[in-house]
Amino acid sequence: MKTLQGPAVFLAQFIRDEAPFNTLEGLGRWAADKGFVAVQLPTNVPALFDLARAAESQNYCDEITGRLAECGVQVSELSTHLQGQLVAVHPAYDSLFDGFAPEALRGNKAARTEWAISQVKAAAKASARMGLRASVTFSGALAWPYFYPWPQRPAGLVEAAFDELAHRWRPILDAYTEAGVDLCYEIHPGEDLHDGLSFERFLAAVEGHERCHILYDPSHFVLQQLDYLGFIDVYHERIRMFHVKDAEFRPSPRSGVYGGYADWVGRAGRFRSVGDGQIDFAAIFSKLAQYDFPGWAVLEWECCLKDSEVGAREGAEFIRRHIIQVAQRAFDDFAGSGVDAGHLRSVLGLATT
Repeated sequence: MKTLQGPAVFLAQFIRDEAPFNTLEGLGRWAADKGFVAVQLPTNVPALFDLARAAESQNYCDEITGRLAECGVQVSELSTHLQGQLVAVHPAYDSLFDGFAPEALRGNKAARTEWAISQVKAAAKASARMGLRASVTFSGALAWPYFYPWPQRPAGLVEAAFDELAHRWRPILDAYTEAGVDLCYEIHPGEDLHDGLSFERFLAAVEGHERCHILYDPSHFVLQQLDYLGFIDVYHERIRMFHVKDAEFRPSPRSGVYGGYADWVGRAGRFRSVGDGQIDFAAIFSKLAQYDFPGWAVLEWECCLKDSEVGAREGAEFIRRHIIQVAQRAFDDFAGSGVDAGHLRSVLGLATT
């Protein structure tokens, strides 16, 4: 059995223009001071991590690893969430997602898509150079505007969307095979891969690709009212990454899963700092230990109430308390006795030969 690695922290929500959050060393020292032993690196801020350079230069990757090691942390995984989002964008969201692309590509959908694909492929090479086993991304979405079946969807619309999604992602997944790295899709509302059924549909469309995997974040399942513990039982063979993020769902006569266009504070379902929501993390960590989850427990802080500094410090402590140091032998080994095959047949009342 394997013991989960951690605690780690996803840095995306903490990057800002002021020290210590505006430099790689500043973020590394801050994370170590909060009690984290690893950081999950976003790759959309070249001043912190130059993805294009990392894909081509082993020296640069070694430099990044060394600089962070001096701060007391290592890299758990690389993230291409924002670039992956741009691999597939429905026209309804073009202007909203254009800001994720370099300024020179905005308004040029074809060029933006090609850039996004090249970025996610670059993360495969960079991950391999850094000795990482997995990377996380978003799938993007072509069918998402039609997730609710009204007006009635034309026959074949969803199938066509997933065929195109698979067509765009299959060469990327092949690049991850070449690099020896798993690509994990964060199952997330707003993406075409937002629950178990949609992941299965995509997996079938890419013919069960060996590098197509899942980042498990139970907070998104609470907000959808999906069985987040059963999800691990069903999909544990494909779960290769884990975000530790809490959530709560408190429906009222006025609002439920869809939220009534309220902001985060006013929604029935909202993200919370770990330990402040409704998620049974003791059960999650137990299931992941049971299924030999091979990766990191990574805090993703998103809370509409608590200060981020407090949430980060508490999150590191929370993860450390919940990681199960797995047993190296069965608890009842002391009661075992060595027996031969003849004795076993005798115990069963069978004739011995």
